[in-house]
Amino acid sequence: MKLKQIVASLSLWLCAGAPQAGEVEVLHWWTSGGEAKSVSVLKTMVEAQGHHWKNFAVAGGGGDSAMTVLKTRVVSGNPPTAAQIKGLEIQEWAKLGFLTDMNEVAKADHWDTILPDVVANLMKYQGNYVAVPVNIHRVNWLWVNPAVLKQAGAEVPTTLDEFYQVAEQVKAAGYIPLAHGGEPWQDITLFEVVALAVLGAEGFQKALVELDIDALSSPKMTEVFTHFRKMRDYIDPHYRGRSWFDATAMVIDGEAAMQLMGDWAKGEFAAAGKIPGRDYLCVAAPGTRGKFTYNIDSFVFFRLSREENRQAQTALARTILDPRFQTEFNLNKGSIPVRNDLDMAPFDQCAQNSQAAFNLASANHGLVPSVSQGMALTSYVQGAIFDVVSDFFNAKDPDPAKAAQRLARAVKSAL
Repeated sequence: MKLKQIVASLSLWLCAGAPQAGEVEVLHWWTSGGEAKSVSVLKTMVEAQGHHWKNFAVAGGGGDSAMTVLKTRVVSGNPPTAAQIKGLEIQEWAKLGFLTDMNEVAKADHWDTILPDVVANLMKYQGNYVAVPVNIHRVNWLWVNPAVLKQAGAEVPTTLDEFYQVAEQVKAAGYIPLAHGGEPWQDITLFEVVALAVLGAEGFQKALVELDIDALSSPKMTEVFTHFRKMRDYIDPHYRGRSWFDATAMVIDGEAAMQLMGDWAKGEFAAAGKIPGRDYLCVAAPGTRGKFTYNIDSFVFFRLSREENRQAQTALARTILDPRFQTEFNLNKGSIPVRNDLDMAPFDQCAQNSQAAFNLASANHGLVPSVSQGMALTSYVQGAIFDVVSDFFNAKDPDPAKAAQRLARAVKSAL
């Protein structure tokens, strides 16, 4: 064989033996400033491994628009590599047979060891990993502009009664007490924070996770609706249709004093160059100290036909739990890492407090899944609760007792 032929044969052999670059198409709804910066970290790390990143971002903080687009793609036989899906919807998609298992990489990288049990269990279907967790968010946060509170002569509230007192002081000083966006998922976020304060973790679990009909229609649930509606007194009249990050910007800019929102809001403060403890404060939502409403972002992985894309899919899964990505992503996103073996020293006080609160709540039965973020319920039941709660919040003449009864009926019919 001539030298030229030998070289040509060797080149073909090397090309066949080397892993081919694949395409990674990732559906997500992280489109705000802090979120987009977080996604760019993942994109950069995947591309550094030789794969091509195809962004598939669908705007909408709650992910409803993204899910509509995803269902169309999957049913037509053209699924993306991965999609941002979480909570019980992971199991719903797995039951349909569209997802591939990631057991091989999970075993190689010791996922069962590095992930908290509550996280690992959510990522599995029938004992198989079909999703990869990205982070842990705490939903029951109160974000505070201390300069506005100072102008109002008010202190940070720790109970619901204190919140109302502070809100009155802020209102009298000419500021908006509570920044809020009038989207259904934001309404439910506010509702579940109030519910946790009124019901406690055990009552929350019984009513909004176990869906006990008596608990849903009880006097305590009427009390939840009463407090929830009272929040409307401290929100500006232009809240309808406002995005969550525009509401966060109201606190950042000093237009509003407070916001009840998950810690993805911290990414907006960071993107604006604000420093925790100086420019803004992060404290447990009034009445929820020692409790932790969790939202775990994750990606499910779809069955793919091309080998190079399956290799890229494995690289994506491995990268998501890579210590460097976990640190950089969560520093940008405002959340905390899902890995339980990472050093929290690079993180700010808000994140360190969140990690401590997660560990404390885990040990003391104070950990509850978020209803607003799809962690607690199927999409059918969640939709029923969204309708009742959002309609009540926006009604001209709401009746808390009737709302509790309606909530119980809606849940029962959706089961």
